[in-house]
Amino acid sequence: MATAACSVPHRCLLPLHLALLAFLLAAAPAAEAWTGEIRGRVVCDVCADSAIGPEDHALEGAEVAVLCITKSGEVINYQAFTNSEGIYSVAETMPESDRWDSCLARPISSFHHHCTRRGDAHSGVKFTYNKQSGNSHIVKAFLYKPVNVPLYCS
Repeated sequence: MATAACSVPHRCLLPLHLALLAFLLAAAPAAEAWTGEIRGRVVCDVCADSAIGPEDHALEGAEVAVLCITKSGEVINYQAFTNSEGIYSVAETMPESDRWDSCLARPISSFHHHCTRRGDAHSGVKFTYNKQSGNSHIVKAFLYKPVNVPLYCS
């Protein structure tokens, strides 16, 4: 079966344009990616003076929860544990339209044998996440204090 040549040139271009459009739509990314990070520290406030000093030390293995609400209204709950330097971090890559809007970070527990009582007056830190993609939001340090304060702190 032979195919007839196009008698009207602009009609012959329509299938070519449709094919090109389909290719471009398939190759284009669906949404711009966005990456966010939340970091903080957990410290043993040895003298229970609500200030970080030379006698205080990082708490390894402390648990922190971070709850974020996205721009689309989704609630995401993260769990993090501190490293040997007392630092925790949560990070996420998602479409820009679903990025974090506001978050709450709060200490959950300390597994240190001496520093187990929360030293902060507040149970968590609420904040608006307005960082550009690839940037971190730093949360103030969470403090735990010992059950018995050493005598040298008096």
